Amino acid sequence: MEACSRFGKDAMTSAQTMLALLLSGVLIGLFGCRTIDPRDRLDIPGLIVAPYDTTQGDVLWAVIPPANESGVSSVREDQIGDHIVATVQGIRGVRCLPINRTLAAMRALGIHQITSTNEAIALANALGVDGIIAGSITAYDPYDPPTLGLALALYSRPGAMKRGPKTDLDPRSLSMAYTDFGKFDGSRFAGDPVNSVSQHLDARDHAVLMDLKRYAQGRSDPNSAMRWRIYTASMDLYTQFVAHHTVGRLIDEEWLRYARTR
Repeated sequence: MEACSRFGKDAMTSAQTMLALLLSGVLIGLFGCRTIDPRDRLDIPGLIVAPYDTTQGDVLWAVIPPANESGVSSVREDQIGDHIVATVQGIRGVRCLPINRTLAAMRALGIHQITSTNEAIALANALGVDGIIAGSITAYDPYDPPTLGLALALYSRPGAMKRGPKTDLDPRSLSMAYTDFGKFDGSRFAGDPVNSVSQHLDARDHAVLMDLKRYAQGRSDPNSAMRWRIYTASMDLYTQFVAHHTVGRLIDEEWLRYARTR
């Protein structure tokens, strides 16, 4: 009798345990511990932030299509100019005019390319903008792995683009925000731009690829077959990366310029 009683209790305990486990599984499935499908995860792409005072509104820039100095005749300067405009539009604190408006104002003033600071200021006054970006294409190879060299200069209308509120930001940390693997290729700009940068980005360079991978985060489908490497398979996409990288370096230099004037 004692053995039967013990067997009955053991059987009841086992049944209760199984029932509790079953109910726990149902509750977890209904209310918690849901796994997130990796395909639904969204990443925030990197953002460029300008150092300017925007209490009265964003700073306004205009972009001149870059001159082709690469020696390659198939370069589409207008398309590269559009990518620079799109990048500038994405800067927090800066807006940019459509490139067609800039070209129309240049034609009206008889300006083909910026050859002096006075021309840059005259164009800025005609357009009512705070700054002008002029530049050149210094290298171009669209075949995978692609290469693109881009040099940019920023001209400022006098009294425009004032420094924003002081922050505790260490300017030394900005010097590596966009890695310094780009090499200066000897480009020179007319007059005295407030800042200039020159980058030569060869996708055979692993440092370039690492930065490209960071740029692609939040901008490419991580579940596609090529994932971030789609930016090396398309020269148009690679140009977007180079424009973002070079404009980012220009903004880094602007942060440093204002830091030195404190």
